[in-house]
Amino acid sequence: MNELDRLLQESLTEQLYQMTVSGCRQGKDEDCIFKRKVRPVLLGGRLLFQVTSYKGQQVFHENLTAAGAQKLLEEDLAERFKQLQIETRAFAATVLSSKKGKLTVSKRAHSGADSRPESPVLLHNRQKRYILEEGRPVPFLVDLGVQTTDGKIVAGRYDKFRQINRFLEFIEDIWHILPKDRPVHIVDFGCGKSYLTFAMYYYLHELKGLSLRVTGLDLKKDVIARCSRLAEKYGYEGLHFLQGDIADYSGTERADMVVTLHACDTATDYALYKAMKWQASVILSVPCCQHEVNRQIACKPMEGALRYGLIRERLSALFTDALRADLLEENGYDTQVLEFIDMEHTPKNILLRAVRRREAGSGQRSGSGQRSGTGQDAGSRELAGMLQVHTTLQRLLEEDGH
Repeated sequence: MNELDRLLQESLTEQLYQMTVSGCRQGKDEDCIFKRKVRPVLLGGRLLFQVTSYKGQQVFHENLTAAGAQKLLEEDLAERFKQLQIETRAFAATVLSSKKGKLTVSKRAHSGADSRPESPVLLHNRQKRYILEEGRPVPFLVDLGVQTTDGKIVAGRYDKFRQINRFLEFIEDIWHILPKDRPVHIVDFGCGKSYLTFAMYYYLHELKGLSLRVTGLDLKKDVIARCSRLAEKYGYEGLHFLQGDIADYSGTERADMVVTLHACDTATDYALYKAMKWQASVILSVPCCQHEVNRQIACKPMEGALRYGLIRERLSALFTDALRADLLEENGYDTQVLEFIDMEHTPKNILLRAVRRREAGSGQRSGSGQRSGTGQDAGSRELAGMLQVHTTLQRLLEEDGH
C-alpha cells in the first residue's frame, strides 16, 4: 500500500470534513470538470461520500462508497488534477501531483484548539459547510463583532460572515500556487477594517501553514491603529498595517499576491498597475465607485441607453471592469470575472481574479502574436476606442512601456 492509498483510507471515514481536488491540467475548458469536492453523508444509515463536480457553469452530484471515492480520487490525481486538499476532524493534508505523476504528500495533525466537537456527518443538512465554521469561534471574528465568544454568528452580521467565507473560497482555489519555501508576500490595498485581511491571514497561516508577510494599506489613521492592535493581540507577527495612499506606495518591488477590495474609482487602477509591475502571481480585486469612464463615455450606438443616468452609471462600471480584465489578460494574466456575493446584497459584487501565466515574462504578446507598442492588443484598444474613453490603468501601462 502506497502513501496515497493509506492517506485516502484514513481520510474517507465519518471523520472527514471535506476533500477538494483542483488545478485541472486541461485548464478552463468548458467541457471538462475543473474541480471536485468530497464530503461524507449518511443516507439510510449508510456512510457514503457525496462527490460534487464542477463543469463550466454546471454542478453535478453523486454518492459513492469509500472504495468508489478512493478510486475516483486516485484517477483524478493521476490524469486530471494537480492537487488534493483534505480536511478531517483530526488532521489536514495536501497531495501535489507533478506532470510526471510524482506525488508529494504533506500532513499536519490538528492541535487541541483545532479539534472539532462533532463528527462531520452529524452536521450534514444542519448547516452549510463554511471554511470558517459556525459554532467554532475565531478570535478576529469575535473582536470584529461577527461572532459571539461561543462561535455563534451575531444577528445582523450573517451577510458579513458569508462574504468572508466566499472570499476565502476564491483563495482556496489558488493558494497552492503560492510559494512554500519562503514567506509569501501579500499586499492588501485599501484594507479598511480588515475583516478579509485577517481572514486571509488566518486561513493561509493558521489553517494552511504558510509563512506570510502581509502589508495592509489604508488612508484612515484610526482604522490602521486598531488593526495593528488586533494583529499584535493575535500574535500575527507577519501582518502589518500602514497608513498611506495606493498611488504613492513604494514599500516593495515584488509581491506574490495583491488584494484590492473596494478601492474607490482609479485607486483600483493604481493597485492593478502595481500588481502587474511587481509580476504578482495572484491578483484579487473587487472594484468600487467607478466614475472615470462615466465622465468620458460617448458611444453613438448606445446613446439611447446612456442618456439615462442609472443605466449610464452601471454600464460604465461594467465596461471599466471589462477593460481592466482585458488589460490583465494582455499583460500575462489568466483573468476571471466572478460574482463575489449575491446581487441582493450589493450591485458592486464583481471580483476580478487574475493568475499570472507561467510563460509570462516581462512582457506579453497579444492574441495576434505581435506585441503592440503599449502591451494592449485589439481587445482593450477597440473597446476603449468604441467607448471613447482612456482609463488610468491604460495610461499607467502606456507610460511604463507596456
